[in-house]
Order: sequence, then C-alpha cells, then structure tokens
Amino acid sequence: FLLELGAGFAFVGRQVLLDVGGEEFFIDLLFYHLKLRCYVVIELKAGKFKPEHLGQLGFYLTAVDRQVKHAQDNPSIGLLLCKSKNKVVAEYALGDKSQPMGIAEYKLVESL
Repeated sequence: FLLELGAGFAFVGRQVLLDVGGEEFFIDLLFYHLKLRCYVVIELKAGKFKPEHLGQLGFYLTAVDRQVKHAQDNPSIGLLLCKSKNKVVAEYALGDKSQPMGIAEYKLVESL
C-alpha cells in the first residue's frame, strides 16, 4: 500500500488520536508529504461510499490543520478509500467542498 502512494510520503501514524472539545476521534492513517509540505489524512471505509463520509473527512482535515500542522505547512489533503463508489454520487458530494479531498476505490488482491 505504501509503495502505491509514490515518493515523498512519510508515515506519521495509524489510528492517530485527535482531542476535539474533550472528545476523542481517531484518524485511520496520517502521512506527511515532504514535497507538498502538508499532512495527508486517509480514511478507510470497508463498504460503499456515502456522502456523509466526506463530512467526517472534512472534520479531520480541520482538526489536523488547527492542532497538528505548523504555520509553514500547506493545508492538509484528505483521501477517502472505499470498497466501491457511485461516480455520480461522489461527484455531487465533492461539488461544493473547499477543502482538498478525493475519493478512490480499493481492491483487495491475494498475493502468492
């Protein structure tokens, strides 16, 4: 999986704890992109994409930008990985988002 991301990604952690207003939230995967100088939040969903997933991802991006990133860093980027997605639903869900987010499908393969 890490090799598929390409060069420049540094692994920060998995199930990264964010404390927001006294409540705990956990980011599935957090990376830092060295060339882009920004954090990359990756959320994994075992099922089909739902528009509300972007609300969760946007919340995490805001929390990382306010609590984790430094002043010289660029705004964080979000990536939602789902088992499947309806392309039209995904396009509508992303239509008015101001934060940099993307939706992609993943496929599990067995290796020998």
